[in-house]
Amino acid sequence: MVDRRENIKIDYLSRDFSAIKEDLIQHAKRYYPDTFKDFSNAGFGALMVDAVSYIGDILSFYLDYQANESFILTANEYGNLLKHAQTVGYRHPGPRSTFGEITLYVLLPPNTTNTGPDLSYAPMLKAGSAFTAGLDSGSRFTLLSDVDFSNSDNEVVVATTNPISGVPTEYAVKASGRIVSGELRTQEFVVGNFIRFRDLLLDSPAVTEVISVVDTEGREYYEVDHLSQNTIYIPIANNDTTTSVQAPTIMKPFIVPRRFIVRRTGPFVDPQTRLIFGYGSDSQLNSPSLVDTRDVVLDLHSKTYVTDKAMDPTILIKGDKFGVGPVNTTLRVTYRTNTAASSQAGAGAINSVAAPILEFKNRTTLSVSKVSAVRNSLEVFNEKAIQGDVRPPTATELRQLLMGTQAAQNRAVTAEDYKTLILSMPAKFGGVHRCSVIQDVDSNLRNINIYVINVSNNGHLETTNLTLKENIKTWLNTKRMINDSVDILDAKIINLSIQFSALAEADENKSLIFNRIKKNLASYFSVKQDIGESFSITDLYTVINRTRGVVDATFVKVVQKRGVGYATTSFSVKNYTTPDGRSVRAPKNVIFEVKYPDVDIEGTVK
Repeated sequence: MVDRRENIKIDYLSRDFSAIKEDLIQHAKRYYPDTFKDFSNAGFGALMVDAVSYIGDILSFYLDYQANESFILTANEYGNLLKHAQTVGYRHPGPRSTFGEITLYVLLPPNTTNTGPDLSYAPMLKAGSAFTAGLDSGSRFTLLSDVDFSNSDNEVVVATTNPISGVPTEYAVKASGRIVSGELRTQEFVVGNFIRFRDLLLDSPAVTEVISVVDTEGREYYEVDHLSQNTIYIPIANNDTTTSVQAPTIMKPFIVPRRFIVRRTGPFVDPQTRLIFGYGSDSQLNSPSLVDTRDVVLDLHSKTYVTDKAMDPTILIKGDKFGVGPVNTTLRVTYRTNTAASSQAGAGAINSVAAPILEFKNRTTLSVSKVSAVRNSLEVFNEKAIQGDVRPPTATELRQLLMGTQAAQNRAVTAEDYKTLILSMPAKFGGVHRCSVIQDVDSNLRNINIYVINVSNNGHLETTNLTLKENIKTWLNTKRMINDSVDILDAKIINLSIQFSALAEADENKSLIFNRIKKNLASYFSVKQDIGESFSITDLYTVINRTRGVVDATFVKVVQKRGVGYATTSFSVKNYTTPDGRSVRAPKNVIFEVKYPDVDIEGTVK
């Protein structure tokens, strides 16, 4: 007797619940006509068929889902995109720092001749001093470099005088310093026996920069891009006066057998920062960096051939090219941490000295009371905003960054390479909201003009401060072509206002429809445009027409908004509107913004 089931034809296109169920019923009817006959909704056969179809549908869904997650273009989960990032060389920056300048004041006593301040009481404010934006604010900022109040370039004015004689009793000395958002923290790890690629988890998830890693013996571990990188470059001050103007620092190569990489996850689900160290040990520091292939083969006693299983891949990395891991010591990790909510400050917001580090020359020879008075007189003020793009990239933005990183390959050749590198700049350098890269046509050389813009803590566009621009240039200098020159410039902000008219359905409340239109337009403008991107008037018609209760958008007009609180750049909307009226063209260095949607969107509903 021939078994009819030997050549069963299976329809592999049946992958959803209904299709699988139908195939199962037909299968049972064909091959088990005498065994199963009841396929009514209340029968046991229907229950079994539904259960199998249910499981088949779920399995089919997750197979498709996981297949999509295997590719950058179709992946949706943020964690999977970060895993793809590691394969293309993109380093997730984590929470970004913000940068800016502060103005510092101290009061000094007069000198013996009363011709100026007594500079022997002028302190040195050391790097690492902390400031806050108000006494109760969680925003904390750290001084990046020492500030010398005895410097002759500082501004000095008379602060107080004797009310009777008019003789100065105190002089105010004004100096400036550079700050970065965040506070310094330390964490210690007790390390025992040797472990391959030791993995240490930091307590704070919002780590912007690992400052140092030092063990009990005073040996330092250095951060590298990847563990196979055994050389870093350290900037050393150029003391040659004939060349220091053009080259203030000299990059010196430094061999780092003790090294680690920083691996971040998140930022939306369970953000973590981990330090991963190398494989080798101290005894292998003098071993060759390349391993003889003969040393890779395991001991073979009976075979005359080699298979994959006869190879020990870990032997390949026993040289020092993958670094030396810590063993039987205590690691002291110093890092900077901050959150997006506490990393920006508007102009004038930083006004509190939290933890000053003041040093006085010849401290033992100075008056204790005068030193105390100088210490207590220290004040801080930021004339410009402390800024930077602190929001993490969305999944869509991250996907575009990954494709750009894969194409750039960690070097800047094309305009897109420059843009990708700037937007993926390490967190310790900060970040910009938008950038545009344009070759300078007026230059005979290969000069690149990079226009940048940032967003304030209240969500409005604003120009980027000088400190952040310098950080961008420092970062690009390690990636650009040798014959490229780079200028970092401010994009021009053009504020616009919208006027509209719409026709509503007869039975709808006109006031409610008006509010819906304003809400939808405000949501549309919440996503900032790119620099050089045209302003689409057609999109405004679409947004209005899609508003519930609107029959038709009859009129939309775009005008420039100027005055107090708005950008001052002159711009003719009429001259840059396309002949068909569909959009307003933007020059390459211009970015459009509807700054205050509540007042900058006006209209009528009929």
